Amino acid sequence: MKMKHEFAAGTEPLFVHPDRPDARFRPLKALHHFRELIKDKEDTEQVFHIFECLPRPGFRKDAKAFVESEKGKALQASEPELADLLDDHERLRKMPEGSLAHAYCDFMEKEGLSAAGLIAEYDQFSPRKYGDQIEWYGFRQRDTHDLLHILTGYGRDALGEQCVLAFTYGQNPALGNLFIAYAGGLNMKKQVKSDAPVFKAIRQAQKMGKACPRISEENIAELLAQPLDELRARLNITTPTYYQEAHRQYRSEGVDPYDMLVQPA
Repeated sequence: MKMKHEFAAGTEPLFVHPDRPDARFRPLKALHHFRELIKDKEDTEQVFHIFECLPRPGFRKDAKAFVESEKGKALQASEPELADLLDDHERLRKMPEGSLAHAYCDFMEKEGLSAAGLIAEYDQFSPRKYGDQIEWYGFRQRDTHDLLHILTGYGRDALGEQCVLAFTYGQNPALGNLFIAYAGGLNMKKQVKSDAPVFKAIRQAQKMGKACPRISEENIAELLAQPLDELRARLNITTPTYYQEAHRQYRSEGVDPYDMLVQPA
C-alpha cells in the first residue's frame, strides 16, 4: 500500500513510526542476494535486499538532522513525493533546453524507465509503509538514483552502475552501496580479463560523490531547471575519466561494456 508523505503545516509528523523495526546487520544474507543480482543485473529487488542487510551506520542521526532543519522542513512541504515531479515529462520538457530536466527525460525515455516503476519494484520488496519522516528521507535517496546517472555521466552498463553506487556511497555511506560497487567490480574482473581500470573508475566515483553536496538533500525541482554543464561544475562533478578509459579499453579488446554480465561467470 502506497502512503503519501503529506506533512501538514502546524502538525508534528513522526520521525520514526513506533512499529518500524530496527535495522539488522546480516552480511552473509547480503552476499546471497548479490549472487542473485549478478545472474540478472535488472533484478532490482536484490539490491533492496542487500541494502536491508547492510544498513548505513548513522542513517537515523543524519536523517533527523536534515528533516528538522529549515531546508528539510521546506522540502517536506514542496516535494513530498519526488516521483510525481520526475515522471511529469510534459512539465520537465518546458524547462530550458540543455537543462538537467531535458537530459533526464531523454535518458528515461530511451531506457524505458520511470520513477514510478522503481517505486513499484520497491513496493513488491517492502509493501509496508510507515509514513514517517525517516521514510521520506530514505525515499529521496531511492528516487534520485536515475538523476545521478545523468549528473555523473555514468551509463547503465555494468561498470556505470557500480560507479553510481560508489558515488552514492560518497554521498550517503551505506555499506550496501560500497559492497555492491566493489563486489560488482570484482565480478567484472573475473568475467573479462582486461587491463580496463575498473577499480580506479569506482574509486574516482566514490571521491566525486564525497565532494558533491548530497543530491537527495537538494531542491530537485530547482536542480532540474538548471543547465546541466553549469550544474555539474557547481556540484563539483568532474569528467569520469577512468570510466571512459575503461570503456575504450574494453572496446579495443572486442568487449561490449553494455553486454558484459550476460557472459557466464
